[in-house]
Amino acid sequence: MPDSLKFNDVLEAANNLPVDDQETLIDILNRRIHERRRTDIVQDVKAAQKEFAKKQCKPASPDELLKEIIQ
Repeated sequence: MPDSLKFNDVLEAANNLPVDDQETLIDILNRRIHERRRTDIVQDVKAAQKEFAKKQCKPASPDELLKEIIQ
């Protein structure tokens, strides 16, 4: 797929597919999105585990976490 392919071009191409193919495309894209999110979560967990192993984090209550997030 060329780098110059525009989002609108993709939408138009998908629009020209038969409905069954559009549904299949949606299923494939949803699976890929879920897999990408899973991969991101795994990377976040691994990074957090490394921080924990280096003692760069400390235990905190939910209230303490919320206060830190809100600040």
